[in-house]
Amino acid sequence: MTRPLFSSTIAGSLPKPAWLAEPRKLWPAWQLDGAELAQAKADATLLWIKAQEDAGLDVIGDGEQSRQHFVHGFLEQVEGIDFEHKVKMGIRDNRYDAMVPQVVSELRLKGRVHAAEARLLRAHTQRKIKFTLPGPMTIVDTVADRHYGDRVKLAMAFAELLNQEARALEADGVDIIQFDEPAFNVYMKEAADWGVRALERAAEGLGCTTAVHICYGYGIQANVDWKASLGEEWRQYEQVFPALAKSSIQQVSLECFHSHVPPELMRLLDGKDVMVGVIDVASEVVETPEQVADTIGEALRYVPKQRLLPCTNCGLAPMDRAVALAKLQALAEGAALARQRYS
Repeated sequence: MTRPLFSSTIAGSLPKPAWLAEPRKLWPAWQLDGAELAQAKADATLLWIKAQEDAGLDVIGDGEQSRQHFVHGFLEQVEGIDFEHKVKMGIRDNRYDAMVPQVVSELRLKGRVHAAEARLLRAHTQRKIKFTLPGPMTIVDTVADRHYGDRVKLAMAFAELLNQEARALEADGVDIIQFDEPAFNVYMKEAADWGVRALERAAEGLGCTTAVHICYGYGIQANVDWKASLGEEWRQYEQVFPALAKSSIQQVSLECFHSHVPPELMRLLDGKDVMVGVIDVASEVVETPEQVADTIGEALRYVPKQRLLPCTNCGLAPMDRAVALAKLQALAEGAALARQRYS
């Protein structure tokens, strides 16, 4: 089946309904527990599958409804991690403090991590599906290491576990597996070196499409403040894109609309599919389809049209639910308008 021109998708997360978790929070507390929580997570996933289809998106995700946080949702199924004794640690180069679990022994999976969510997603849409996992470098930046004593060694250990789950997700019928690596925009030199190497290990042997998402973070205040300190041009991508262009990863998701990223940096991803962020996650102003189509048109100066995939800049998890719904519709309608303009 050929992919539609300007195939639209989301970066990953979507807001959790208020009956599932605290609204408008990045680390929300669950409103239920036990079997009731499991059912509520499934109900919320079904709700967002339908919402994405109704909006007209081409690639559907689970909205990460079963995960409190995009990293910790994976870590909860890993042996060797102590969640009982979290410690306060600066993450993303001390951009903000977080209570993080500790790595205390050799890492191994307890079993499948996301089988229930992936199978639920596959069973309830005929469209292509994407499933997101945290990238190894970003996981390393979100835990306190008390065992391995070496960031590269720890990243490779996580990459091995991610690869086990990714292969199982492919067997569940997932079409695209995306690894989220916001740390690539923080530790650029290390990202181009061992970060991409660990990412390739996580994706090793996969027959489905592989992707990496690199953004400037959710629309929370700490990220907004950090972006304000980056000056008129954000050139972080310039250091890691060449390494990704040489890698086996097939798709790269990046921030574009309302950012100070020089759009010509997309040229550095020659040969890759480029998921261009056309929806701002740091503003509750809903984009118009014309704005989305205009952003696509700007990106077409640097990306071949058959390789351009409109997307959100980042996840929408902390956003108002009604605003997120409207932004999904703008994304799909803007992609449709771009097909009329540029096909």
